[in-house]
Amino acid sequence: MTRHLDIDLLRSFVAIAETRTLGRAAARVGRTQAALSMQVKKLEALLEQPLLNRGARGVTLTLHGERLLGHARVILRGHDTALADLSGAGLAGTLRFGCPDDYAAAFLPHILRSFAGRHPQVFVEVFCAPTPRLQAQLQQHTLDLALISTVGDEPGVVLRREPLVWVGNRHDDAAAHEPLRLALADPDTLDHRAASQCLQAAGVPYRVAYASASMAGLLAVVRSGQAIAVLTQAAVPPDLQILAPGERLPALPAVGLAVQYGLPEPSALVAEFAEHLRRIVPTL
Repeated sequence: MTRHLDIDLLRSFVAIAETRTLGRAAARVGRTQAALSMQVKKLEALLEQPLLNRGARGVTLTLHGERLLGHARVILRGHDTALADLSGAGLAGTLRFGCPDDYAAAFLPHILRSFAGRHPQVFVEVFCAPTPRLQAQLQQHTLDLALISTVGDEPGVVLRREPLVWVGNRHDDAAAHEPLRLALADPDTLDHRAASQCLQAAGVPYRVAYASASMAGLLAVVRSGQAIAVLTQAAVPPDLQILAPGERLPALPAVGLAVQYGLPEPSALVAEFAEHLRRIVPTL
């Protein structure tokens, strides 16, 4: 009897392996949990091997499941690439993309619009959060890839470098407050750490008047004239001004923008979006 691996079965299996729960996998592939469970049983019967261990906290892969996962990713990537290339229809599916708020404001509209022009059947789900939160989501495989901030400068990894700048209200001299009042992102983010380290090194007294992951909240505080903020230069809104470095505002470093994957072997869709980012982001 001839046996073959069905693409739909493999796609459902990969979804389960990556999300580690039938519920999240069912939502990803658009099937019920019962249907997904039946697909796994069919795949196990075909291979005559157990693939999943089911427990109270979700599912884990057996040794045979781990081996199949590697093959399945290669098969699906080749299948999707061949279908898109030969049909001329482009890629299709849902992609989960993470991006910090400041990059989203500066770059995201053009990134999504230009990608949709080439692949209109792809739906991109966007999750905006500071880099540490995005990296946690990547580790949990709830994101496929993310554009993150980094202090590294490895060739081929960093897409562009963005200077961090001091930002204030055009009509108030918030930088003259003593001590300096800051509106910063969460303490573990690069902009918060850079501001604190530079001010401490320069001996400038300061206090954090507002700390939040919300870009809207930070900008509201700056617009009120109650504090100044640190943003990437490309994300500075036109109604605010970049404050020149000086005695009370030490020069800030630049950060790199890099792509990070949720999985070591991305699908054809994820790989294509990452390549799109590499083409587009340096030019924006």
